[in-house]
Amino acid sequence: MNSLDWAVLIGYFGVMVAIGVWSHKRVDNVSDFFTAGGKMPWWLSGISHHMSGYSAVMFTGYAGIAYTYGVTSFITWSFPIALGIAIGSKLFAPRINRLRSRLHVASPLEYLKNRYNLPTQQALAWSGMLLKIVDVGAKWAAIATLLSVFTGISLNQGILITGAITAVYCTIGGLWADALTELGQFVIQLLAGISMFVAVVVKLNDKDIGFLGAWNEPALHGHGKPLVGPYGTVFLLAFLFIKLFEYNGGMLNQAQRYMATGSAHAAERSARLSAVLWLVWPVVLFFPMWMSPLLVHAQKPDGSDSYALMTEQLLPHGLLGLVIVGFFSHTMAMCSSDANAIAAVFTRDVAPVLSAKARSWSERSGLIAARVTTVVFLGLSMAVATQVNSPAFKDIITVVIKWVAGLMGPIAIPMMLGLLRPFRRSGPTAALTSWAAGLLAFWLVNYPINGNVDGGVPLQYQVSIPLAVSLVLYILIGCLKPEDTPERLAIIEKVNTDGDAGAARAVPVTASAGDDVVGAP
Repeated sequence: MNSLDWAVLIGYFGVMVAIGVWSHKRVDNVSDFFTAGGKMPWWLSGISHHMSGYSAVMFTGYAGIAYTYGVTSFITWSFPIALGIAIGSKLFAPRINRLRSRLHVASPLEYLKNRYNLPTQQALAWSGMLLKIVDVGAKWAAIATLLSVFTGISLNQGILITGAITAVYCTIGGLWADALTELGQFVIQLLAGISMFVAVVVKLNDKDIGFLGAWNEPALHGHGKPLVGPYGTVFLLAFLFIKLFEYNGGMLNQAQRYMATGSAHAAERSARLSAVLWLVWPVVLFFPMWMSPLLVHAQKPDGSDSYALMTEQLLPHGLLGLVIVGFFSHTMAMCSSDANAIAAVFTRDVAPVLSAKARSWSERSGLIAARVTTVVFLGLSMAVATQVNSPAFKDIITVVIKWVAGLMGPIAIPMMLGLLRPFRRSGPTAALTSWAAGLLAFWLVNYPINGNVDGGVPLQYQVSIPLAVSLVLYILIGCLKPEDTPERLAIIEKVNTDGDAGAARAVPVTASAGDDVVGAP
């Protein structure tokens, strides 16, 4: 990097902070901070939903998969995400929006106290927060790894720089700042991605390889196969099922995008836009990664540095800075949205249980608590980021695929399926049992069993078994021990119907989480 690249990077950071400051005037209360007051246009929500699903892990971990295996990086990652969101646009997006508009909640988990009970809500809230700290820690480590390649600064310095900048704008401006910065980041990503795509095509032509002829090169032998290595059919199906829940609200931050729109129909349109972007745009981003074995020799065994090495070799200064900014835009978009989601969970779901004073917070006190919680979450995730390559967490892609995908299911099953009428008989017993058994299954499969199997348990089973265990138990216990009380049925009807019919069956939900039952039909 030279002075021009640094100018682009510093300018980007300045714009992000400026957007946060501008967004500050649009945040008057907790609802504005966490759900944009339900005033976000569907197209902005869709772009924000799309951007909040990326991070620099794509340019490190998934770049390594693309370098090693080829197009399976798209087939087993962005394609199932696109399909999962498309399904969720009908199944989950409208219902999650009604959580805000009908139940007047600001956290995706806030409704669980009435849908199940307080212990269920707290179990999912605490486990969700802890998982998100690990997840975001991996994202900070990914962007710091890229920054170290370009600048030579240490991993910890890179984590501190990116985390501090993100903390400023997302703490000041809340979800509005997240969405508006993500819009700007999308534009930057568009320019950077196209620049890299063109640079790789030009380089291939210079080598007399050509756009299409590259796939016949020995270095790309087998890279055109959709399912190879550990990423086979079982992995694809498991990943599709996991992403159906994760990217439609199971990881909380995407749920907020649905909640932020003005209506259930707008949330549905938002999800469809995000699905289309996930289907089309990653192809442009992945193409240079697929071609990387022809252009660079990765220094790391997993190939996670291949994309960074390629950008250094192919792009002139200025454009190099723009692509680096693109790396930052992905990670900062996801991490800021996660911070906002976890702050919502803590201030709306956890704090009122821990402290009687929190149940009577004024609008100003609640807003201050939300901002403080955001900073604390970012600080904890940055601390975890320094341990990503330790023996406990191993490499970045292991954290993202194994830990996050494997642990997300037990948390998301009760939260997401609890919205749907077919699962109305599943109550707190089904929810807590499926959650606990899923976490136990994750530990057993990944550690005791994995250590006693030659070659270890295949990755697809490591990530899918916990979710499968949770799903089966949630449904089975609901059938054997139905707990569909009138209050719980009223909650379900309210998020499944439009118009006055749904409003008549309303059960208002408030932030006074210390109560057993907050409202009555």
